[in-house]
Amino acid sequence: MNFPENLRYTKDHEWVRIESGDIAVIGITDFAQGELGDIVYVEIETVGQTLSAETVFGTVEAVKTVSDLYLPVDATIEEINPALANSPELVNSDPYGQGWMAKIKLSNPADLEKLMDAAAYQATVS
Repeated sequence: MNFPENLRYTKDHEWVRIESGDIAVIGITDFAQGELGDIVYVEIETVGQTLSAETVFGTVEAVKTVSDLYLPVDATIEEINPALANSPELVNSDPYGQGWMAKIKLSNPADLEKLMDAAAYQATVS
């Protein structure tokens, strides 16, 4: 299983990567996509909304289940990954790259320090 060191992680199996300043990219972890199985649909209808940490910002549908997506930190949803509309399986094949879910504007970048680093996250799923 893959746990990139440059990301921060949540107990709900989301990851966050700072892109620049207060803009970050979020998605679900390799562990999460493996547990869900083949992903067939990603729905995020919260673009433009400012939400609190741990608020549901969308859903991911797999062959066997539907799972909520939780915002890792207080942020505004700036953009969703347009590639997922036609290729939701990118979340399975490249969860940390082309399978990203959304770009967000952090309300407080310091909040990322509250999230787990790769070693701490790996310990929770091992």
